[in-house]
Amino acid sequence: MKKWQRVGIVGAGTMGSGIAQVAAQAGREVVLVDASEEALERSERALSKVLARLVEKGRMTEEASQSIAQRIQRVANLDALSNCDVVIEAIVEDLDVKSTLFRQLEDLVTTETVLATNTSSLSVTALARACRHPERVLGLHFFNPAPLMALVEVVPALQTPTELAQHGVEEMAAWGKSPASAKDTPGFIVNRVARPFYSEGIRLLEEGVASVADIDASMRAQGFRMGPFELMDLIGHDVNYAVTSTVHQAFYGDSRYRPSHTQRQLVAANWLGRKTGRGFYQHNHAIGAATEGQVVEGVAERILSMLMNEAADAVFWQVASVEDIDLAMQKGVNYPKGLLAWADEWGIQELTNILDSFHQRYGEERYRVSPLLRDMARLGKTFY
Repeated sequence: MKKWQRVGIVGAGTMGSGIAQVAAQAGREVVLVDASEEALERSERALSKVLARLVEKGRMTEEASQSIAQRIQRVANLDALSNCDVVIEAIVEDLDVKSTLFRQLEDLVTTETVLATNTSSLSVTALARACRHPERVLGLHFFNPAPLMALVEVVPALQTPTELAQHGVEEMAAWGKSPASAKDTPGFIVNRVARPFYSEGIRLLEEGVASVADIDASMRAQGFRMGPFELMDLIGHDVNYAVTSTVHQAFYGDSRYRPSHTQRQLVAANWLGRKTGRGFYQHNHAIGAATEGQVVEGVAERILSMLMNEAADAVFWQVASVEDIDLAMQKGVNYPKGLLAWADEWGIQELTNILDSFHQRYGEERYRVSPLLRDMARLGKTFY
């Protein structure tokens, strides 16, 4: 298949600009399109600042930084994408808007041009359906900030041929990324497997097991860079709550993904985290409050066991391979270890016992053990 030498990107926001930088650093010619001249100028200024910092730190020569900047052409018109090998959309997370864009692009590009979506939560298959050539559509989910986060989830639509999905993996590796292949299911890998990090943290808080600061401290003690509440405050509760709600709805109301009333209240109060100055923490003074807090016994065990169960279930439902799931959680959300390798360390039987004790106590389906873990415990198997 043809190398993606000329790359089109639609949307010059943080994500689109970041992907443009990644492609240009990989030696590709980039056309970045946005209807807003202001967004294009902002994108150019931001990149200049980033490149200047890299030169200053000795991570890049002045010549290299100039050639990266020169490889990105910024335009306000979609027509400039006509001879691209691939066009990646990084626009608003709305199926109708993205579908309309893809239909417009099909009138402009060649029949060989790959149309890729950076969606984090929409169905790639539904997006492909909007196209006359659905077999050209592929999901390439970059993580924010794209130049720093190594992971790209490569998600074929139901209509995407295997060769194109494989080519997407090879191209992302050539761009210096760590690609993980995922089935087109709600949340793909990361947004599905990571749900218990937030939801179980909130459950522990709601039950009065530990405070916000103590739960965060307990997770940092396990090697996580941030606890669940620090991270939710950083992401923004509007965004985090919306993703949880989308995944919950897409799984027909499965209680494992049920959104929390506590977080809904924060959204209602417009206490969205750092961006509004208040979330679970107060952010209008020095952000050091989160570092206080004690490790509380049993907190990390409960959150981690739920994360491991979710990862095992993603293997059971063939969302992705064991290796790709562990890679995705480490490279996409900076987990200190792969969850399935970690489950091997704990012992599959021990993990199953822990989950069973929660299931017995609460009688809730959210604590059901993945059939894969149950089988592995019985047969004495490990993931690795």
